[in-house]
Amino acid sequence: MKLSSEDLPRHLAKGLAPLYVIHGEALLLSIEAADSIRVAARAAGYDEREVLTAEQGFKWAELRNSAQSLSLFSSRKLVELRIPTGKPGVEGAQAIQDYCGQLNSDTVTVVTLPKLDSTGQKSKWFTTLTEHGVVIATEEIALNALPGWIAGRLQRQGQSTDMDTLRFLAERVEGNLLAAFQEIQKLALLFPAGPLTFEQVDRKSTRLNS
Repeated sequence: MKLSSEDLPRHLAKGLAPLYVIHGEALLLSIEAADSIRVAARAAGYDEREVLTAEQGFKWAELRNSAQSLSLFSSRKLVELRIPTGKPGVEGAQAIQDYCGQLNSDTVTVVTLPKLDSTGQKSKWFTTLTEHGVVIATEEIALNALPGWIAGRLQRQGQSTDMDTLRFLAERVEGNLLAAFQEIQKLALLFPAGPLTFEQVDRKSTRLNS
């Protein structure tokens, strides 16, 4: 199953899958997706959490052992596997494939990857992940789609504004998603819920720093 980061909350409201794969270049969306899964897992009783980072020298046996070992105080576990390079190597590729064949309902696994090139996405280990898990692609938002994204984020905090102001905000941050997120947070700090005027949005930086 493939989901956008915006669709993930609705999916999680229906229950957790045993495996999630987050990959893409939008760091903000990747962090938010992982946070959402983490919160849902905690609410569902996955009280134990183990984070594995596959950097140089990482022993892939740790992945094989992680799902099989639970603490005395927890019957459910969240395993987070982070592969910063997006290249697990030969041993890692095999370990991932083996792991996918042993998924169980007592463990939720989140695999976090950067944006993969076409070779990486066609690899056996990645296709195995996609076959067994829910895939969330966290791609950067195109500049022409950013006003709509900003509008959605404003709506979450009870605010709104007109399309011209949304375009102004998108152009001001030059398409940078993290910068847009920070601007939206500033608006929540400065103004109450409800419609925002262009003048309010344009003045916000001065008011925040005063």
